[in-house]
Amino acid sequence: MTAVPRYRVPNHAMVLAAGLGVRMRPLTQNIPKPLLEVGGRTMLDQALDRLEDAGVDHVVVNTHWLPEKIEIHLEGRPAPETQISREDELLETGGGIGRALPMLGYDAFYAVNADIVWRDGTIPALHRLARTWDEETMDVLLMLTATVRATGYDGNGDFMMDPVGKLTRRPERQIAPYVFTGVQILHPRIFEDAPSGPFSMNVLYDRALEAGRLHGMAHDGDWYHVGTPDAIKVADAEILEKEGARVRLLF
Repeated sequence: MTAVPRYRVPNHAMVLAAGLGVRMRPLTQNIPKPLLEVGGRTMLDQALDRLEDAGVDHVVVNTHWLPEKIEIHLEGRPAPETQISREDELLETGGGIGRALPMLGYDAFYAVNADIVWRDGTIPALHRLARTWDEETMDVLLMLTATVRATGYDGNGDFMMDPVGKLTRRPERQIAPYVFTGVQILHPRIFEDAPSGPFSMNVLYDRALEAGRLHGMAHDGDWYHVGTPDAIKVADAEILEKEGARVRLLF
């Protein structure tokens, strides 16, 4: 008999796919960045695959740059059910999610960037997030990865994290041990009195931080920052090498 998990996996999710992909040009001149392939599969499909495997039934995908190509691509997927939030004006991360809230229900939901790639550790990352989520103490739960383990990332990190998962921002002129992966759980209440129009989710992260309701979870698998054409080559080589090694072990 399969054990029933003692945590609730969100049924809804938002996938952020509206970015311009400027740093990826010329690859994104005629293809939206989420439809670029990394490790043999589009980044958008990899995000949706993970959400489907986690048990998410309904996903809102926002579009802006070459929206028809993403929308046509999604017509070929039977699951999860997808709904489009097309942005004529680019609303950034916070504005894009805020506009889609009526389609996401009243409970906590996943939000995943469509232009990142991760590989799960022993337990799927989305299940680990759901298991870590605490409705009473959190408004935001970010999946973080160790800055030194982030393939393709050359920044100074984003957050410090204490032993119980509470986050603080990277101090000025220091390197933080963790970088945000683009995968998170959000509660709709964090959008109460949010700015109208375009704005960054960082505005709401800072609100949650001040209230002591911004938490993190360290990812235990691989994560790839795919920001440039060269980064795709690096991620491709590493993913395909590790996948080949895994297959060899199985057989």
